[in-house]
Amino acid sequence: MRLPRKSSMTRRAEFQRVKSTGRSKAGRFLILSTLEDPALDSLRTGFITTKRCGKAHERNLLRRRFRALVQAHAPGFAVLHRYLVTIARPGAAAAEFAELEADWLRQARRLGLFGSPPSSPAK
Repeated sequence: MRLPRKSSMTRRAEFQRVKSTGRSKAGRFLILSTLEDPALDSLRTGFITTKRCGKAHERNLLRRRFRALVQAHAPGFAVLHRYLVTIARPGAAAAEFAELEADWLRQARRLGLFGSPPSSPAK
């Protein structure tokens, strides 16, 4: 799944709405926030990398990595009509991609983005 430009969050009001009414979970390297909105036609994503995360080239690298995570794992979401904000924490730039992915997936599961896991058959 490629992220087209129209799926990017660009307005400050969208970020504020997710922050004020959405749910979020914090991990070691990132904070993942989400807000379900049936009025959306598809997933809308936003990435926040502040100067506390590192120099410009490190922040750009983090945004590329976050974009790759969303492209790889968003098709498995139970509901695609939602806002999704990924906020980098200080120290995220020093993390390996596998560490970022594990942290991102952990927070996504905690938020219930993938739906309920299939139940195992009763014995």
